Amino acid sequence: MLETSARLLRLLSLLQSRRDWPGASLAERLGVSERTVRRDVDRLRELGYPVNATRGTDGGYRLGAGAAMPPLLLDDEEAVAVAVGLRTAARGAVAGIEETSVRALAKLEQVLPSRLRHRVGALQASIEAVPPDRPGPSVDPGVLTALAAACRDRERLRFDYRAHDGSAAVRTVEPHRLVSWGRRWYLVAWDVERQDWRTFRADRVEPRTPTGPRFPPRDPPEGGAAAHVARGVSAAAWRHRARVLVHAPAQVVAERVNPAVGVVEAVDERTCVLHTGADGLTTLAVHLGMLDLDFQVTEPPELVERLRALADRYARATRPGEPAGSAGVG
Repeated sequence: MLETSARLLRLLSLLQSRRDWPGASLAERLGVSERTVRRDVDRLRELGYPVNATRGTDGGYRLGAGAAMPPLLLDDEEAVAVAVGLRTAARGAVAGIEETSVRALAKLEQVLPSRLRHRVGALQASIEAVPPDRPGPSVDPGVLTALAAACRDRERLRFDYRAHDGSAAVRTVEPHRLVSWGRRWYLVAWDVERQDWRTFRADRVEPRTPTGPRFPPRDPPEGGAAAHVARGVSAAAWRHRARVLVHAPAQVVAERVNPAVGVVEAVDERTCVLHTGADGLTTLAVHLGMLDLDFQVTEPPELVERLRALADRYARATRPGEPAGSAGVG
């Protein structure tokens, strides 16, 4: 009996580790006959695990979705990851799941081996998050799961969307990816009407049901979904923008510029253009200097003047005894 129970747990773990398993491969892994595998599969079904079987040369077994949530088997790394994720969610990253996360965490930690509890505790004790400058928007977990399902199933989605100015409109999109950035969630999708990639704040989305027809996958936006969000969100937030000619290969500049703060376009093998910005002109000027590369700025004129003022200040700083000039840098 003990041998059979241990084998059932091992079989369940294998079925959870990948999508499809040929019967012969399971029998080899477990060291039993294919007939024994079939009997063990029947036992798992009696326990509530929906194990689907397919016939033919490519036939095998697949763990499917059932009417109720059966127990899951997690390895050490998975258990630690889930525990840390639940503790993070309990702090309010997604609205409405704080209490649920605490309950799930209590169940998980109750059965965690001592060695894993120590690992989770050490991680949490060693991590301290910096409070955000201002509270982030709350996202309904039901909205997130609806968006994630539409991305997974490649189904067109219609939703009501509130823009930053408060206006509302119905959008029809082909959802691609959900992107998490700090305390905000974004949906990257192909806008059917505008025929272009767009980024939507998840907390401003109200999905309509049912979803639309399935669509063939598209090539992702340049750089991927995360880079697309970083470019769009940062550019929208900048008060000052600049187009900078940098005397260095695009690859060199791209390695020094986070996609969230700049887009690099190659001109030739030795030069490139950096599109960047910041809330303040001084911040922008200092960041350009931190590239540690030669560059030229022709616009905006306010940035050109700020760079000249900084250059004068730095020059005076290298000449001891010279009185400070009257030029100021805010």
